[in-house]
Amino acid sequence: MKTVHSNIKKAKKILDKNHCIAVPTETVYGLAGNAYSDISVKKIFKLKKRPMNNPLIVHYLDINKVKEDCHINNDFIKLYNKLSPGPITYILKLKKSSKISKFVTNKQNSLAVRFPKHTLFRKLLKKVNYPLAAPSANISTRLSSVKASDVAEEFGTKIKCILNGGRCKIGVESTIINLLGKPMILRLGGLDFLKIEKILKKKFFVKINSKKKISPGQFRLHYSPGIPLRMNAKKAKKDEAFILTNKRRDSFKNYYYLSKKNDLKQSAKNLYSLLRKIKKDGYKMIAVEKIKDIGIGKTINDRLSRASKFK
Repeated sequence: MKTVHSNIKKAKKILDKNHCIAVPTETVYGLAGNAYSDISVKKIFKLKKRPMNNPLIVHYLDINKVKEDCHINNDFIKLYNKLSPGPITYILKLKKSSKISKFVTNKQNSLAVRFPKHTLFRKLLKKVNYPLAAPSANISTRLSSVKASDVAEEFGTKIKCILNGGRCKIGVESTIINLLGKPMILRLGGLDFLKIEKILKKKFFVKINSKKKISPGQFRLHYSPGIPLRMNAKKAKKDEAFILTNKRRDSFKNYYYLSKKNDLKQSAKNLYSLLRKIKKDGYKMIAVEKIKDIGIGKTINDRLSRASKFK
């Protein structure tokens, strides 16, 4: 596809005209547009078929750029110094003077901000003079994209440019922390929240299905391959694909491995690609063996749980 390339200048030209492009991050690919432009932001929602009450994450190069749009606090500074750039998103108070499009925030006075680590995305952020709103590059409720070819599969020629940054290293979305008051985790993600607790030296709640949507990833059905999925299965039915994380002695056509060594990081990285493959292979149902509910395993279980809401 001509749209798939790594030309930053070309990508910037398209963004400057208020169009959307796909960008690689260390977590998943994002569908990016100028966060100051109502036109760009509306296009993101339209392309993704995303409910307008589901806020977007805005990507910045560094803390100095964020200060133009948000009030920063001590907890944010502590976490930013240790964890950014990286797979963590912060909910901060929006300044009244901010130029961020009201469509980004679901008309709230807060903003989800992130500092991506991917080299190509950071090069792009250095070139543009506005932050980039960039939710995951997929149709709403469907599987996130971890390769440029996944994005092409989702959108075809509907987007003008896919910046090809290879396969995403982490493979699941960022962890989201609300810093408006008492810190609270709003989405489990690619960063173990115990690291956050260690830095802030405090425990906090995980509230991942809040009725008030101030961040992405809070809808019950999400990250779905579009076929029924059941978790904690001891064995698969004959018509089901069986997802495993540990090598088995026997070998069957319907066995699909996230990892053969119970490696949770590898399992997270392979999750969306494997679910896509199973769908392409023609299976109508998926069974998943029990996955350890620790570290990034909690994130995998969260994604599978949301995918299982598909009827």
